[in-house]
Amino acid sequence: MVKSIFYVIISTLIITVGVIFENNFIKKNFDELYSITNILYEKTEEKTANAEDVKVLQKCWENKKKSLHAFIPHNEIKEFDMWIGETITLVMYEKWEDALSRLDVVRELAKEIPKTFQISFANIF
Repeated sequence: MVKSIFYVIISTLIITVGVIFENNFIKKNFDELYSITNILYEKTEEKTANAEDVKVLQKCWENKKKSLHAFIPHNEIKEFDMWIGETITLVMYEKWEDALSRLDVVRELAKEIPKTFQISFANIF
């Protein structure tokens, strides 16, 4: 009996530490993506962005998605890839308004995806 209670407590602690690590890891990565996207958004508003600027965001995302793939759904990854890819083309052709709308989506995704992993009543039930 004492052994069983001990194992339950240890298991609960391991799961709790894992959840906290996952939450912090995802938040840290998406906070960095959000910052880079904001910088790019400002450059695009000023109409000084170029395709290389967007490729910096894309390269950062490529590096991060390798480790995030274990935590977030494939659909979220595909969405990020799609919106960033469209932004490169729009910036290249200087379609600033359309590029800004795509970057709005990227910023929103970077802000909202980590929320789906937070420990909250809505996410548990």
